[in-house]
Amino acid sequence: MKVADLMRTDMTTISPEATLGDVVVALADAHVSALPVVDNRRKILGVLSTTDVLQAEAACGSAEERERLFENTTVRELMTPRPSVIAPDADIREAAQQMLYLEVHRLFVEEEGKLAGVISQSDLVRVVATAAT
Repeated sequence: MKVADLMRTDMTTISPEATLGDVVVALADAHVSALPVVDNRRKILGVLSTTDVLQAEAACGSAEERERLFENTTVRELMTPRPSVIAPDADIREAAQQMLYLEVHRLFVEEEGKLAGVISQSDLVRVVATAAT
């Protein structure tokens, strides 16, 4: 089975110039724990996760600092650059091994330098849990 067989293509993305406040809304609306950061050509620039947001918020010492964080901090400032990617024609075993080795919950699927989808640990677990024996 290939990554393309399991990947999700209906994903929410975020611009590197969006604010942290925009990210929180997008994460909540999409019911996901991370968003791929893409440019206007859908090139993957990074990833921003709920963990990134929570760590930034925890570093704030006051309510005013938190407010400034969410209003003035851009995605580019907090994102993890160069997220883990995989090709759509890769085997799902390779995807599982990469996630395990890299200690990540998802891989972004890149085709011809552009974001094509995402495959997560949950997608892999779903296949194993529903496989016919």
